[in-house]
Amino acid sequence: MLQHFQLRPLYDETKLPGWNFSFYFHQQKYTGIYHPNGNIEWKSISPDEHHLLALEKQIHDLMIFHIYDNQR
Repeated sequence: MLQHFQLRPLYDETKLPGWNFSFYFHQQKYTGIYHPNGNIEWKSISPDEHHLLALEKQIHDLMIFHIYDNQR
């Protein structure tokens, strides 16, 4: 499970979509950009293939909760 998930807007103008995110997994820090279409662009090394799909699913779920569900 990922820990210490943080997120901030990619642009100062918050109406433009895109978010920087970071988290720790197995004592390694990962950073990336979450694009409005759901694509994840890794700014750090990407997680190994064994964990990649599960972590991306957790990131999508967190983004839905923090960004899209909070706009209702």
